[in-house]
Amino acid sequence: MDLIRTDCSDGRRCTVLGVPVHACRNPLAVALELHDRGGGQIVTLNAEMTMSACSQRALGAVIAHADLVIPDGAGVVWALARQGVRVRRTPGIELADALLRYAAGHHWRVALIGASPEVMDRLRQTLQTSMPGMDLVLAVHGYQEPETWSALQRQLQGIRPDLVLVALGVPRQELWIAEARRGCTGLWMGVGGSFDVWSGSKRRAPAWMARVNLEWLYRLVQEPARWRRMLVLPRFAWAVLRRGAR
Repeated sequence: MDLIRTDCSDGRRCTVLGVPVHACRNPLAVALELHDRGGGQIVTLNAEMTMSACSQRALGAVIAHADLVIPDGAGVVWALARQGVRVRRTPGIELADALLRYAAGHHWRVALIGASPEVMDRLRQTLQTSMPGMDLVLAVHGYQEPETWSALQRQLQGIRPDLVLVALGVPRQELWIAEARRGCTGLWMGVGGSFDVWSGSKRRAPAWMARVNLEWLYRLVQEPARWRRMLVLPRFAWAVLRRGAR
């Protein structure tokens, strides 16, 4: 099968187990183009989220309507390669970091939502030091009372940030973004545990482990309770192989 190579201008829309994902050579360029067109929701797709989207109708609908879905996990990249679509893995934490740095250099208004109060406090201080030009218009931890979230949505609609990063975990962050961004511009992206890493509360896997697609193992060693979540990986691989056989 001929390999399909893509560039930043086409944003080819593919599917893995029926879940959409965009194959593009430069996701950052595509995200910036999306911002120029008024913004939208960015989703970082891995094998675990793919399986969740197959079984959870609400999450599947959000991903189907997202404006940019990047291949965050090695399993998704592998599944695309089986279709003849060659793309590089784009870790969500790296795309989010690149967007933050672009925002700091281009006077974007940035909002951060999620993580614990302690992590958010450290993150504010870290960003003030590492990206002094950033216009951080809102930084709110994720341990809010239920009635607070609707007020937060209204606040974001008034602020109209250029970039909103949300760290509430999957699928909560994707579902909340889809609801909160209605009528708003800017880029909205779920970033999972990125705030913990940026604040220094947790460490990311060494670069060599990322190169050989073993970041999942490093996280498992850091958080042994994740082992149950890892059981989805062989189910994902088997589902991809079965679909390919059919």
